[in-house]
Amino acid sequence: MNDVKTIVQKALDGVELDGDEVAALFDAPLFSMDSACILATARKLSERASNGSAEVHAQIGLNIAPCPCNCKFCAFAACNGVFTESSELPVEEAVSAAKIFEQDGANGIFLMGTADYPFSRFVEVAQEVRRALLPETVMVANVGDFDKAEAKKLKDAGFAGIYHAIRLGEGRDTKLDPKRRLETFQNAREAGLHLGTCLEPVGTEHSTAELVEKTLITRDAGPVYSGSARRIPIPGTEMARLGIVSEARMAHILAVVRLAVGLSVPGNCTHEPNVIGAAAGANFFWAEVGSNPRDSVKDTKDARGKTVTWCRNVLEEAEWKVLNGPSMIYG
Repeated sequence: MNDVKTIVQKALDGVELDGDEVAALFDAPLFSMDSACILATARKLSERASNGSAEVHAQIGLNIAPCPCNCKFCAFAACNGVFTESSELPVEEAVSAAKIFEQDGANGIFLMGTADYPFSRFVEVAQEVRRALLPETVMVANVGDFDKAEAKKLKDAGFAGIYHAIRLGEGRDTKLDPKRRLETFQNAREAGLHLGTCLEPVGTEHSTAELVEKTLITRDAGPVYSGSARRIPIPGTEMARLGIVSEARMAHILAVVRLAVGLSVPGNCTHEPNVIGAAAGANFFWAEVGSNPRDSVKDTKDARGKTVTWCRNVLEEAEWKVLNGPSMIYG
């Protein structure tokens, strides 16, 4: 039988945990002494891995479309019927939003497109945004799967890295092939793009076995950050009836991920930003404008999206020192 305190100390010492040990941490009862130990140690490990600093990045959603990939948890899924027409953020608005985020102190700028957003158009918009930003400002791509040639185009367009994940329920709750997602991880690495990933979207129905499986996938991918984010119910969708995992439970889950991925991974994210998550070791948040797969409005700044200042305040409430200047995680 695995002793939680022994496992936690092993992680803090920089020793890789096995699947059974990660499972034992996930299964520790919430609000128990074991859970408190997991959260406290995850925070300590995050501080050590990141030299005590946290970051706030900003994401700009470039388009909305009834996406044929039909990820059941996503507002863009055609099967969910939230958005029935396609629309695109004008390039000048994307550029303006990026410059405002930069001025507000975002440590990095993410550009996001739906899985079926034309890759050539994504690169075209990215080049316009890149030209408008300071040379040292970090840009990150959040797009669908891509091949080796496309990975190089992202690098040439000025991206430092990507966000990509094999989500919980991938291939079951989505029409995407997990093997193709793994290939994208590899294509990004070969092009010199840093990978950020996450255990997401966590729902009430996910078993410990699946949480462990996906956590180890994120670790094996060699990311610059991992972490965990909960599924946000989209009103009127099939998955909304399953409810939502509490922020308290998510703090435990993201703390386990932090311990599982180890000291070589500086970033630990969660979403949406919250103090208990930051207290448990999350040191990476996002502000958002434009489209949002967790929102049912066209511009998330009017709903779920947060500002850079708001995110910084949450991190500071959890006693993090927020980095000023370009991202060190993607730097």
